[in-house]
Amino acid sequence: MIQIKRIYEQPETQDGYRILVDRLWPRGMTKERAHLDEWAKEIAPSDALRKAFGHKMENFGEFTRKYKAELKDKAEELQRIRELAEKQNVTLLYAAKNTEVNHARVLLNVLGY
Repeated sequence: MIQIKRIYEQPETQDGYRILVDRLWPRGMTKERAHLDEWAKEIAPSDALRKAFGHKMENFGEFTRKYKAELKDKAEELQRIRELAEKQNVTLLYAAKNTEVNHARVLLNVLGY
């Protein structure tokens, strides 16, 4: 199983393998509190795409289309995460305030969850 969660939420044992999927380190978060197993910057949206999106709802459709296009070049990494999820729970962590409109939701969809 793969799920998404804000990195600021309390870590739980059912999170399983915890992967930060943001390109930038989350503001105010320490490495100790993050309880990360991995930081996968390479599957986060590019800086240009992240800035163009600006976490604005009206930009989400275009952002989603472009981010999915970027992820096509990350097939090996996406497959590795799917294989991890066959053995244990995987939680993709993100820092965005909006829990409905963010790149982790797009990534989860691309992974097939």
